[in-house]
Amino acid sequence: MTASIAQLPLRDELFLLGHNDDTGQPHIHRQALALGMAGAVLADLFLAGRIALHDAEDTCPGGRRLWLHLDRPVGDLIADTAITSVRYANPAPTLRGWLSWFAEDLYERTRAGLHAGGILHRTSRRRLGGLARTEVYLATDSKWAVVARSRLRYLAAGREPPDNHTAALAGFVAVLGLAAHLYLDDTNAVTAQLRAIAEQHHRPVRDITAAVDAAVGDLATAAYR
Repeated sequence: MTASIAQLPLRDELFLLGHNDDTGQPHIHRQALALGMAGAVLADLFLAGRIALHDAEDTCPGGRRLWLHLDRPVGDLIADTAITSVRYANPAPTLRGWLSWFAEDLYERTRAGLHAGGILHRTSRRRLGGLARTEVYLATDSKWAVVARSRLRYLAAGREPPDNHTAALAGFVAVLGLAAHLYLDDTNAVTAQLRAIAEQHHRPVRDITAAVDAAVGDLATAAYR
């Protein structure tokens, strides 16, 4: 079903799943989504053999540190920017610190890349009885979100074995609270299933997902201070 459709980077799939297909409005706070996308960039780089996490116990506040496993570009502007940021960081960046820093403008950069690639198009909509206009970005074709959503639905239902890419996506969807937008009956059960699948992933991807979960929790806590 999905073999003929190119697989988008994790961050792009997460961006699409994080928005309403019809209105273009985000399902969650943009900063939270951006933190998830920053984690997705790292997960993709780990799966591509470019980034690794320091295995030694690290007592610094930000947790484990990032280092380059293979200093070679992957041909994706955002991913290669991430590689460059790790290459020139001194000392090596902590996982939590890097996520917060890289997420700062990642929402806008990802949206711009999807727009430039023809996956999103920009349109204007009127609100407040036609008195105000707002710009929104909508998918040019629903297939991108549908395919990503279908893979996760099949995974949650046990109908497909978890490949590395989809298992990583499952973890980010679970920690960001996006399982409700997979349109399955029991959101809590689906979230638990996606978390369980993600827990079987490579340890660095699990650590990245856990760091995103903690960073999103910090964001929510700060909002109530």
